[in-house]
Amino acid sequence: MGNRLLSFLMASVALGGLAEAKTVIHVMHQGDPGWVSTYGEVAKRFEAANPDVDIELIYAPHDAYNEKFSAAVMSKQLPDVMELDAPFLANYVWSGYLQPIKPLIDKDILDDMTESNVAQGTYPIDKELYAVGLTDSSVVLYGNRKYLEAIGARIPKGVDDAWTREEFEDYLEKLSKLEGVKWPIDTFRGYGIKTEWITYAYGPILQSAGCDLIDRKAWKSVGTLDSDACVDALTMMQKWVKNGWVVPQSSGTNQFFAEGHPAALALGGHWIYAEAAATMKNEIVVMPLPKFGPKGASPNGTWIWGITTASEHPEIAGKFVSFMLKDKALRDYAKEDSAYPGLKSFAADSPLYANGGPMAVAFEQASKTAIARPPHPAYPIITSAFMGAVDEIFNGGDVKAALTTAAEKIDEDIEENDGYPPFDEQQ
Repeated sequence: MGNRLLSFLMASVALGGLAEAKTVIHVMHQGDPGWVSTYGEVAKRFEAANPDVDIELIYAPHDAYNEKFSAAVMSKQLPDVMELDAPFLANYVWSGYLQPIKPLIDKDILDDMTESNVAQGTYPIDKELYAVGLTDSSVVLYGNRKYLEAIGARIPKGVDDAWTREEFEDYLEKLSKLEGVKWPIDTFRGYGIKTEWITYAYGPILQSAGCDLIDRKAWKSVGTLDSDACVDALTMMQKWVKNGWVVPQSSGTNQFFAEGHPAALALGGHWIYAEAAATMKNEIVVMPLPKFGPKGASPNGTWIWGITTASEHPEIAGKFVSFMLKDKALRDYAKEDSAYPGLKSFAADSPLYANGGPMAVAFEQASKTAIARPPHPAYPIITSAFMGAVDEIFNGGDVKAALTTAAEKIDEDIEENDGYPPFDEQQ
């Protein structure tokens, strides 16, 4: 009896030791409740297939993600795997937080990446891949067919046929006088003024108008962000707000497809298509972003997955990322959410974006007009300064003064960091 008890206790200790020996992989992510739930189910399936591993998901709210990541850095508690917004990749790699991911990810995933997906995960200095994702992104101009036909608007058939600035503003004015239209356009100010949406969605308007947030060769902002072309573009947007043509921030983010359809147009991400189409049916029209100057421009880049330099188990972290990107249920959820494909196999299974598909114009933009946000370690300052300028301008501030202040703030940061070597050698 005594020996049996001893054996039981020894077995219990051994089992306890095995439980404690499990490898824990910490995964930091953001996302709406649907994605959060989907990630949780993926983690459970990975653990079932790998009983010696625990996946601990760490959720950070979208709008506070960078602050939470900074707190993790300060407390030296970086996760093994982290979701990151693509334009911040250069800063994270330059700061030493991410490691090259190619040796850690299944080769069939790497071979499956679209060119744009490779671009959003590549560090411009050493050309190494540091992050991978199932998806990419774009913004298009959505329209309400009933309203467009009522004002006789031309409906573009593709990127080469996009509205000009003159057409766009003429239609806004006509829509503002049309019965049933409360606001001519929703630019999704409801996302808030301190979110990446501002730079992601509004930056291409500057690039289309012939300027940029920063000179991408000299890496100087003064003389570019506050140039005449940028001042003109932001003055144009300020006029839309002053005229009452834009859905105000206080009215939320779904006025284009809300009951009664109070907004006639929407400058919105690909991710709203599923919800908008479900309520608007055949009334929804998907168009390319207008040309506000000499060329068309559209955004790209989205939330992708990297493995930190702090990970003590990078091979297992890479195994989880590969597992997640192949997970059928995750892909099915992404497809229902009108996710923009970043893997060729996912694109082949996404008729929404194929030729003739309702979102085909978004894919056309990716190859013809997409411009990545500046891939520079100073990007957090670049986007923060631009957000502040847009906020001031939309609230009636002086456009030139607001952009000059932002440009000076960006250049000061770059100077204080000695040009972020070796980026300074690119000049």
